[in-house]
Amino acid sequence: MTARDSDLLLEPGTLEKKVIAQTHHGLNCGALQPIATEFDFIEDQGMRFLVRILANLERKQKATKAQKQKDPDFNPFLPYEADLFVTDISRTHLCLLNKYNVVENHILIVTREFEEQDSWLNYADLEALWACMAEIDGLGFYNGGTRAGASQRHKHLQLTPLPMAPDRSALPLEAFLSDLPPGAVSNTTGLPFHHAAIALPPRFETTAADWLTHAYKQLMGAIAIDLMQPQPNQPYNLLLTRRWMLAIPRSQESSQGISVNSLGFAGSLLVKNAAQRQELQQLGPMNLLQAVAYPAI
Repeated sequence: MTARDSDLLLEPGTLEKKVIAQTHHGLNCGALQPIATEFDFIEDQGMRFLVRILANLERKQKATKAQKQKDPDFNPFLPYEADLFVTDISRTHLCLLNKYNVVENHILIVTREFEEQDSWLNYADLEALWACMAEIDGLGFYNGGTRAGASQRHKHLQLTPLPMAPDRSALPLEAFLSDLPPGAVSNTTGLPFHHAAIALPPRFETTAADWLTHAYKQLMGAIAIDLMQPQPNQPYNLLLTRRWMLAIPRSQESSQGISVNSLGFAGSLLVKNAAQRQELQQLGPMNLLQAVAYPAI
């Protein structure tokens, strides 16, 4: 985990305006193809889950089919689609719109050169992500491997603005992480899946990227991912807000036909139709999360 030579190129105070402007452009030219959903809530074990229900399953299936029909080595980020380009973030990373977005203004922080999605995060990755989060108060996340919900091999982190829910309610996970002890890796009662979390300080004594890189390594160790290996020996999800960082090791990508990525652990799930929403209600969202992760220790 080296890559400490990144220089930021993002002009402070410009990202949000650029995202909005490029979103308008992407919609007008057809490059941006939002996935329409309806939404509902399911209360389970102290968390109010936001459940998005696909309004047009056929469109989602066409998008998935189009991806599969392309060359298996097709990389949508190299070269990237110019109509989805938002801005340069650093010498190592750039910002793109998420082409098939469910959440408005969902952006991707992508490495300029190809790196595997299941490789370690490094200083440059976290520097680029935090530069965006300093501009947009949101949920940053990383799907570390296909079993963690990654759909592309090319390394990319993601950021969705908060609040995510259409009714502008708080992030469902927030209530579980509001009282973390400062500066120490811990887990929180109430979450039935194995995880490790750390609270961010009010201000960073070094650079934000230095602090986040150190915290990331601590979290990896806490969920038994071997830092001495050339790449992670376990898929995982990493979630980051301006207040905390959370890591969850993954056992499988889906359960009962419902796929889960980092957003699921934040309390936001996507189902295909009303019938699958009913299945989720019967299963219980927390049981779903435990099934795709590991039981809490």
